[in-house]
Amino acid sequence: MDNTTDSVKPVADKYNVEAAEILANEAQNLPIAEATPIYEQLLTLFPTAAKFWKQYVEAYMAVNNDDATKQIFSRCLLICLQIPLWRCYIRFIRKVNEKKGVEGQEETRKAFDFMLNYVGADIASGPVWMEYISFLKSLRALNSQEESHRMTAVRKAYQKAVVTPTHHIEQLWKEYENFENSVSRQLAKGLISEYQPKYTSARAVYRERKKYVDEIDWNMLAVPPTGSAKEEGQWIAWKRLLAFEKGNPQRIDSVSSNKRIIFTYEQCLMYLYHYPDIWYDYATWHAKGGSIDAALKVFQRSLKALPDSEMLRYAYAELEESRGAIQAAKKVYESLWV
Repeated sequence: MDNTTDSVKPVADKYNVEAAEILANEAQNLPIAEATPIYEQLLTLFPTAAKFWKQYVEAYMAVNNDDATKQIFSRCLLICLQIPLWRCYIRFIRKVNEKKGVEGQEETRKAFDFMLNYVGADIASGPVWMEYISFLKSLRALNSQEESHRMTAVRKAYQKAVVTPTHHIEQLWKEYENFENSVSRQLAKGLISEYQPKYTSARAVYRERKKYVDEIDWNMLAVPPTGSAKEEGQWIAWKRLLAFEKGNPQRIDSVSSNKRIIFTYEQCLMYLYHYPDIWYDYATWHAKGGSIDAALKVFQRSLKALPDSEMLRYAYAELEESRGAIQAAKKVYESLWV
């Protein structure tokens, strides 16, 4: 046996995907007290594995342990921007608040807003928009003022949904047209003709985006690169999707476009967590756009993920230095010589 495979072996063993999947399957059939240490072990190795987080949190939801459920969501939601996990979150929020009357409805509405703020741009977010809209429609209005308020909220949700490139965009558009016509045919004409071109543009971008998204393996676990052809293919697929989003194909305002790019980087890092060049690109993109604080945060996260990456340390130190934070830079440089 040659030395090269020898030196790689411990890492490869540690990140054994098949073994992890088997463990996760076993954990599903165990009582929660026995399953917890298994999930914790898996998530230490695969902190961005949304499917493991979802399984873990659903195990606690099944035994109605709301505190533990909240705790797990607080650990994973913002690093796993994945629709099935977030839909699980909204299911939990709705269950907790269903008997709390108006106050509970307000909490649920806030949770929907929170969710759509983070994952509303996902190509698979159509069902989330639909669920939100049907939730808004279900709210009881006690007087004409409340009714008008509710209608406005439904209209706004539809208008956001029909300009988001998702799998359900055509269905959402049909529903939106029906909604406006049921409210007022007179008013509907103006609103529909205002939104039609925006919708058409979003639908065209959806068709284009779908080609890139279809190349991505959404079940992949994040492991250190081994140089396999499959990994290489995924790395290229993500690079293409990022380049597509950076081109702002929908010609939306720069704040919305940047939000979409950030979202794509965050999703990419769920899968390419161990790739220094992706972290570096992400931080550099922030820095070039003038968001130095955001770039520094990305570098800090990258060094938690890849503490041994000298490239990331140097780049982080250089950025600190470039903004005049000499002490901070010095500290990073010194950590290289330890």
